[in-house]
Amino acid sequence: MSKGRARNKPPVTISKERMYEVIRQPVVTEKSTLGSEHNQVAFKVAMDATKPEIALAVEGLFDVKVKAVNTLRQAGKTKRFKGRPGRRVEVKKAYVTLEEGHSIDVTTGI
Repeated sequence: MSKGRARNKPPVTISKERMYEVIRQPVVTEKSTLGSEHNQVAFKVAMDATKPEIALAVEGLFDVKVKAVNTLRQAGKTKRFKGRPGRRVEVKKAYVTLEEGHSIDVTTGI
């Protein structure tokens, strides 16, 4: 059995279009730039994206080798905009750990 895969499941394959749907945009914050010291990159991803899909999308789009993917769902908060109540959008983020020797420069485009 290969490491990291569930039993009796076929390997995941996705199209180039799905790769662009899964990876929405890079997250550039203080926390995400600190992660670059540990070979990590943060992305906003589609809400229905799975960890294997995210790994394949990053490998396919950036030509790197992915070691691990950690995801989180950030719930939308109720905030006030100009005195009126509003709601932030729910976001799913993925922290992708890359193999040694691989890196992604998020400041440039694809």
